Amino acid sequence: MDLKKFETMDTVMLMSIVNMKLRDEFSSLNELVKYFEIDAAALQVKLASAGFEYMPDQNQFR
Repeated sequence: MDLKKFETMDTVMLMSIVNMKLRDEFSSLNELVKYFEIDAAALQVKLASAGFEYMPDQNQFR
């Protein structure tokens, strides 16, 4: 799934996809945003709007 249009995605679905990608394909949020060429801060703001925060130690949003 291409995350370049994450701004228009449902936030809960976005969190689920991002966490799956972090678990299965990327060892950090920085790697994920570089690969998809998206703004890390904008992604975090979008997910924070639904109460999700990135936990670097767990490499996932909760």
